[in-house]
Amino acid sequence: MNRRHLLLLSSLSATVLACTMSPAFAQQGRPIRLVVPYGPGGPIDVTARALAEQVKDSLGTVIIDNKPGAGGNIGADAVAKAAPDGLTIGIAATATHAVNPWLYSKMSYNAAKDFAPITQMVRVPNVLVMNADAAQRLGIHSVADLIAYAKANPGKLNYGSGGNGSAGHLAGEMFKNQAGIFAVHIPYNGGNPAQLALLSGQVDFNFDNLATAAPNIRAGKLKALAVTSAQRSAALPDVPTVEQAGGPALKGFEASSWFGLLAPAGTSMDIVNRIQQETAKALNAPAVKERLLANGAIPSGNTPAEFARMIEAELKKWQPVVKASGAKVD
Repeated sequence: MNRRHLLLLSSLSATVLACTMSPAFAQQGRPIRLVVPYGPGGPIDVTARALAEQVKDSLGTVIIDNKPGAGGNIGADAVAKAAPDGLTIGIAATATHAVNPWLYSKMSYNAAKDFAPITQMVRVPNVLVMNADAAQRLGIHSVADLIAYAKANPGKLNYGSGGNGSAGHLAGEMFKNQAGIFAVHIPYNGGNPAQLALLSGQVDFNFDNLATAAPNIRAGKLKALAVTSAQRSAALPDVPTVEQAGGPALKGFEASSWFGLLAPAGTSMDIVNRIQQETAKALNAPAVKERLLANGAIPSGNTPAEFARMIEAELKKWQPVVKASGAKVD
């Protein structure tokens, strides 16, 4: 997951988490530990500290425990190994619970077995975008046009991403595999350099974060061909999904980033269900929902069982994609 995904998701986390907690979880005055799998001073850390201050009167002390490193794996492992007493919760994301188990050669936790899923909070789609001038020059105005051009000109198209194993890279590999085309992947050191490369015409297309790409789409600098979610985004309602635009070959295509809450395996279902219920209420509050949709995020608030099934499905989905990409971290 790149830094811009983290920035967006961190702002969403504070909004929703602030509405989910209650004094019932501050057992006998003991603090609640919220594990942040990124370093101090980063966007999620800053938001988490603001959250702790915001809820101290209703919840009690919330201690932010930074566990950065290994693409979020160290923080996730800390949650997996915590006592299942309701005093430790953590953040699950596409990287920590769907991609990293296949990307990293060694994993210290089992994403499918070592956690008690609570709820998926949001799903944030990417968007398939082209440099507007390049799209006009090549006559590419839709996903169907892109596929037709790639098949007629094998190897001539390229796409950028924020790095090997990033959300944009894996979405691109999934797209290539399903569409039956070839395009050269050019990795950059982060999402911002990748978008700058697209804007300057160094690459032909990207799978970019919707929230950060939207201003350039509206300014006419980028042409949005499709969003990667299963449904259209309220932020770009006129842009079809990849599945809608790509025909039978891209049926079922979905490559969004998601964000949710979990606890260590064995945590009481009373606690898990209570947090889920309060999170779902927060997600449906008009002000919260409006903010989420404005940022291109699709709110969820599903049940623990539904979230568990989703994590299982995401693990299965990304395994062949990571393998086909050739990305690996030792």
